[in-house]
Amino acid sequence: MPDKRPTPGPRFTALVQALPAAVPFVGPDTMERQAGKPFRVRLGANENSFGPSPLAVRAMQDAVSGVWKYGDGESHDLRAALSDHLDVPMENLLVGEGIDGLLGVLVRMMIEPGDRVVTSAGAYPTFNYHVTGHGGELVTCAYVEDREDPAALFAAARESGAKLVYLANPDNPMGTWHDGPALEAALNDLPAGATLVLDEAYIEFAPKGTAPRIDPEDGRVIRMRTFSKTYGLAGARIGYAIAPAHVIAAFHKLRNHFGVNRLAQAGALAALKDQAHLDWVVDQVARARDRLAAIAADEGLRALPSAANFVAIDCGGERGSDGKMLAHRVLAALNRRGVFVRMPFVAPQDRCIRVTCGAPEDLDLFARELTPALAEARAEHGA
Repeated sequence: MPDKRPTPGPRFTALVQALPAAVPFVGPDTMERQAGKPFRVRLGANENSFGPSPLAVRAMQDAVSGVWKYGDGESHDLRAALSDHLDVPMENLLVGEGIDGLLGVLVRMMIEPGDRVVTSAGAYPTFNYHVTGHGGELVTCAYVEDREDPAALFAAARESGAKLVYLANPDNPMGTWHDGPALEAALNDLPAGATLVLDEAYIEFAPKGTAPRIDPEDGRVIRMRTFSKTYGLAGARIGYAIAPAHVIAAFHKLRNHFGVNRLAQAGALAALKDQAHLDWVVDQVARARDRLAAIAADEGLRALPSAANFVAIDCGGERGSDGKMLAHRVLAALNRRGVFVRMPFVAPQDRCIRVTCGAPEDLDLFARELTPALAEARAEHGA
């Protein structure tokens, strides 16, 4: 008879044993497997369904035959191109596995158990995931009028002695934004010893002047950007950080030096050169934002102004007898109809659903299914 006694397993740290078995997001592919069928349209992950530049696709196809080689551990050519594009010295640039990967290295680099980090309640949860994974303590501030509040964030950093302050501009999940000069002025209140992590994943979609003018050697700020959104390379996992040279040097001590593959580097380099395609995507997204606002208005709902490639649609703030928001029921009804959308998860933002800007045919399908989904949700909400 085989021995049924349990065998010793890995000796996890006390921190890992205490963490919940959770991930920031359940991905759409996982949701499709759980449902046993594919979504009819994906409007929940803020992917760029307009697609990457044809030049990027061709560059990645051409690079396939060389995939037996490791990618350039320094991403030299891409950093050189970014340096020219942004007028930022190469020593102030670091390429990594998307903003998520860069956030993971940053937190590992700066946060020890018990260190405090300030963010907004309901802001991008992957940052929180990294912080708690390294034993950091989250200090949260409320949104004000559906926007992250720099004044409150910086005041909380002063009171708590936080090492990091996270702010996304434009914001995810609400799509709201601050203009650059306002953030430049707000930085005067960032306490000494605190570093602002400025997530600019959606910056190319935003109005001109949204990006603050910050010297790359300004030690108060680490900026992060991505090729996932406007450039349509979410599946390639590639992004970059802009920071003082000594901060970039610290990243090099910990990062995965061969984590960005050759195909991703080739695609990003080609995408960066195709400004015409990027301009076309930005225009298509602006048209889709207007269309989503019109769809919401047709149903008696309000779309929040957005500077990103998604729109938050306000479904109303009253909770049902079970405590659920109408938005939660609308989301569930849409998902059952094969329309993948998401929603914020913290009050009062959880009164909204968040819908990614898609092609006209995608939004036609969303509009057709929103009407019955909303009727079903309202009937259940009032039951």
